[in-house]
Amino acid sequence: MTQVEREAMEYDVVIVGAGPAGLSAAIRLKQLDPEREVVVLEKGSEVGAHILSGAVLDPCGLDALIPDWKEKGAPVTVEVKEDNFYMLGEAGKVRIPNFPMPPLMNNHGNYIVSMGNVCRWMAEQAEALGVEIFPGMACSEIVYGENGEVKGVVAGEFGKNPDGTPGPGYEPGMELHGKYVFLGEGVRGSLSKEVIAKYDLAQGKEPQKYGLGMKEIWEIDPEKHREGTVTHTMGWPLGKNAGGGSFIYHLDNNQVYVGFVVHLNYKNPHLYPYMEFQRFKHHPVVADLLKGGKRVAYGARAISEGGYQSMPKMVAPGVALLGCSVGMVNVPRIKGNHNAMLSGKAAAEAAHAAIEAGRASDELPDYETEVRNGAIGADLKRVRNVKPLWSKYGLTASLTLGGLDMWTNTLGFSFFGTLGHGKTDAESTEEASKHSEIAYPKPDGKLSFDRLTNVSFSMTNHEESQPSHLKLKDPKIPVEVNLPKYAGPSARYCPAGVYEFVEKDGEQQFVINFQNCVHCKTCDIKDPPQNINWTTPQGGDGPNYPNM
Repeated sequence: MTQVEREAMEYDVVIVGAGPAGLSAAIRLKQLDPEREVVVLEKGSEVGAHILSGAVLDPCGLDALIPDWKEKGAPVTVEVKEDNFYMLGEAGKVRIPNFPMPPLMNNHGNYIVSMGNVCRWMAEQAEALGVEIFPGMACSEIVYGENGEVKGVVAGEFGKNPDGTPGPGYEPGMELHGKYVFLGEGVRGSLSKEVIAKYDLAQGKEPQKYGLGMKEIWEIDPEKHREGTVTHTMGWPLGKNAGGGSFIYHLDNNQVYVGFVVHLNYKNPHLYPYMEFQRFKHHPVVADLLKGGKRVAYGARAISEGGYQSMPKMVAPGVALLGCSVGMVNVPRIKGNHNAMLSGKAAAEAAHAAIEAGRASDELPDYETEVRNGAIGADLKRVRNVKPLWSKYGLTASLTLGGLDMWTNTLGFSFFGTLGHGKTDAESTEEASKHSEIAYPKPDGKLSFDRLTNVSFSMTNHEESQPSHLKLKDPKIPVEVNLPKYAGPSARYCPAGVYEFVEKDGEQQFVINFQNCVHCKTCDIKDPPQNINWTTPQGGDGPNYPNM
């Protein structure tokens, strides 16, 4: 293969991903030195296009980064007024009182936000400081230096044929080099995955764990709208089939965020996470709220759930992992954006000090120390056992034992020490013969919808002439292994209908409809033989979320 010739641009710091972590890093670098040359590369068509989060935002990250964010007009205005927790049965609910919960679970003082819009606002703040932000620039490769250090990234490669060869309008992209490269790609980023493997950064750590979060935005009857109300549920419809739960957040303009999370360590390959979400909306509590309303947007995203014990080493020569590239979600609080912001700030401060000292392309141990021993580590360490307790003993035990553990951790100790997670989510999937199929009701088109109809509400688009960004390590495995052994779980675990098994001439064929992909990364996580590798499509492709 002919070596591609590319132009190169030099920066002090190259940041991949215009999410809360990457933008926080960019802003902090410019606050520390306005002359610092900083670039942010974003694969979405605009900043915020690929951002999907619940989200109830703990403003501590913004407070630390931009203390006058209110005066500067941040889209953080809907303060939480009411906090509800329910355990659902098939037809009823039981309120879980707030008073036994540890103080860290209290949402008062937090805000219901669109993180997409928060990131759009943060991008404006960054650009006002002189940060260069390039949306529509997917970073497809890492550039390594002579000594094996991360030197930069390749961004903006366009125009390949479906077979991967350069097409007639091929653009090779550019190399962007930095003294340091920050990877803020979010959960299961393709470059972060490569760096973690190359430098063995996960050695000695627990495997990362994940959930699949699906979300719809609804406009509802104004008489039912309660701005500032936060509701979380557990129990039905998942029951013992999987861990997870829901969120319903009342923001402004008579809109509510309706979301559903399924932990991806479920055993039964017949489980259909998307249909569990659709079924959930028919519970009387939810159906009564949504009747007469209309769904206006849909999306899905994986969530890192491993917590404190699953965070890999965050630095290697020339590179640092930020935010969800490491996994900084506080699972019981269902919050990670504040930690992502704090991580970006910490990485920026470490890189600034290193560059001031004349260093470049080495490790940034001060960043790792700050994350593990500072506010982020404290936030994650005290809830570190909730997820493994839930995985091992089920929902009821996790509520009691996990609650007890969070209370004792506020006093500085734990009865359980630090529990492990054991298997990866892919390894948790059991053979189909060990489980019964699950019958799901047909969507009614009013409260519940089929996948492809809902995907159209994510405004997803991919140029069809490009190579599929979903790569199979062995094209035979889906039909020869996954179908007979696991009943073809990719046809169900994908929330966008990307994968299907089609019979042609009497034989089963595996079809990848990559055009539907909403970049959730579930396939990369949950495929039992780990045969699917998610890579970036060309820049600007994917979902175009408006207010997620």
